[in-house]
Parts: sequence; C-alpha cells; structure tokens
Amino acid sequence: MFPQWARLPTPPAVGVDASSDAAFCAGAGLALLDQILRENPPFAGALRQRLALRAATACAGLSRHREDSSALRDAEHLSPNADADAPTSPAGRIHRLWRLFECRPTPLEDSILRNAADFLDLPADIGFEGVAAALRDIVAGAETPLAAAAGASAAAMELFRDAQAVDAEILALWLADLALARRLGWDAPVPLLATTIARPSLRRGPSGKRPRPSDADWVHAAAGAYAMAAGEACALAGELARAGEKLLAAQSKLRAKGAGRVIELLLSDDALSPARAAKAARLSDRAARRLFDRLVELGAVRELSGRSNFRLYGL
Repeated sequence: MFPQWARLPTPPAVGVDASSDAAFCAGAGLALLDQILRENPPFAGALRQRLALRAATACAGLSRHREDSSALRDAEHLSPNADADAPTSPAGRIHRLWRLFECRPTPLEDSILRNAADFLDLPADIGFEGVAAALRDIVAGAETPLAAAAGASAAAMELFRDAQAVDAEILALWLADLALARRLGWDAPVPLLATTIARPSLRRGPSGKRPRPSDADWVHAAAGAYAMAAGEACALAGELARAGEKLLAAQSKLRAKGAGRVIELLLSDDALSPARAAKAARLSDRAARRLFDRLVELGAVRELSGRSNFRLYGL
C-alpha cells in the first residue's frame, strides 16, 4: 500500500511549502515505484501499457479529440492488422506514441525523436540531430532526475516552437518521462507525467491555468504531477500484481496448448482480443474464446469492453 506520508497534502500547501512538499512526495513516490520496477515483475508490460492508455487519454483531451480510453483501446486492439501498424486516427497515433515505452530502453537519439514525431503533426524539417544533442546535454547536466525531466520537457517546448503548441507539449511530456527513466536507470520509460498534468488540483491562480512546460515554475508543477502519478502507478502495480498472481496460478487448470503464450500476452499488454490470442498461440478462434471464458470463470482476467461481441480481456 502506498504510504500516506508520501502523498501530497490535502489541501495543498502554498508558496515555498508547496514546492518542498511536491519535491519530497515526488522523490518518495518515484523511489517506491523504482523498487517495484527493479524487481522486473512479470506484469511490467501491462503496467506500462495501461499507463500509456491513461497518458494517451489525457493527451487526446488536450488536443480536443473526442476519443475516450475505451475508444482508444478499441482502435488499438480491434483494428484490422493492428500489429502491422495499420492506419489509425490522430488520437490513436498519440496512443501509439505512448505505447513505444513498453519494453525497451529509449535512447535520446535523433532516430528516436523522428520516430516519435511521426505520431504527431510536427514539421518535417526539424533538425533532430541538434535537438537530440541538446536534450542529452540537459539530461546529463541536471542535478536530479526530476530536474532532468523538467529541463528536457521545457527545452522541447522551445526546440519545437514551430510546431503546433499542443503537439509540442505532448512530445515534451513524452520526453520528460524518457529523461526521467534514463536518469533513474530504468529498463524502459514509464508513462507518468501526462497521466496527471491536466488534473484540476494542479491548476493555479484565479484563472485556473493548467501547468505547461513553458511556464517559469514548471519544475515545481512537474514535481507535483510526478508525485500524484507515482502514487497512482504504485497503486496500479499492486492491482496488477494481485491479478497477475491469479493468472499464473490458473495456468495449471488450463488445457489449451497455447495457454502459456496467451498468459504471456496478458501480462505484457493492457488488453488482448481473442483474435490476436488465437493468431499468436496458434489456436482456433473457438478455442481462444473458450480459453478466455475459462479464465474469466477462474477470476484470472476481466472482460474490459462490456460487450457481448468484439470483446477485450486484461488483468
């Protein structure tokens, strides 16, 4: 359970106390999340992809797209040939941007930035080599991981100033998590900052302005958002750990030959369709559906869509 002392106070402090509280809680929360990730839990992929869905949903809102989390999940997991990078909506591309964090280190190189930019409407003539070099210098020279994340995202807003503001902001939030992961030595980044940055509790002043990487006090706002995000990520990790234990315990009760592969996929992603499971595990469509029915009966997975057809399953 996430300790109460590591949570931001309610109501939040103001002035100097607010900055100190945010930095302390962010550091404490990230340390607890770090402990979880360094154990390399079997559900790490599912954790990253479920947080990717949360980040994409929040960013879709910033971009004024209409898709909610259910629509984004359907677009990713039910579209034809989804594994072959099938075309998707602008909001769906944002979702895929965050899904890049799933299972591998993401270095701050120009090829990575180009790949990320392809998911957004960024100008094609950006000098990514210079941008990557500038960001590497910022991350390496920052005093703390939080300072690296805030510095990289603030710099990105300036470096991508010729892009649409919201696209530059989304990429800046993405780069913040990448910079944080590099400084913490994580095997792969975790979507965090975007999942909470638009929360009403982080808005400031009479106008209720939400924090942006271009703000002068961005480092303090980012710390507050990371404090909230780390606590929620730890809570989600606890839920997935319990669900993952049930899923692994159910394996011995399954007769399908491809059950082990299906369990691997469920532990590594936010959601899984019977069609994808059948293809990956070399099952018939009917056998895949029966396998998921059995898993639901055993309490090992949940049906996520609430539909009778085109169902999706996950921890």
